Amino acid sequence: MSHSAHDLAAAFPEATARLHELKLSDAHFRNLSDTYYQLDKAIHRAETGIEPTSDEHLEDLKKQRLTVLDAVAEMVAD
Repeated sequence: MSHSAHDLAAAFPEATARLHELKLSDAHFRNLSDTYYQLDKAIHRAETGIEPTSDEHLEDLKKQRLTVLDAVAEMVAD
């Protein structure tokens, strides 16, 4: 279990320039980035006990975050 929040640059350290480019030029990517940030923040808060939640809800949040990461990975690879 990780107790530290991560941004997309931590998830894709080799693609920081591409992430920056997409954030500036692609509204869909900005939406994905914002969604990832919100999900990651909620997961971090749940894992650290700041905002307790059920195990099922936490797993759902993690699955949603993975779905967003998959979409970002596709965009970074293009």
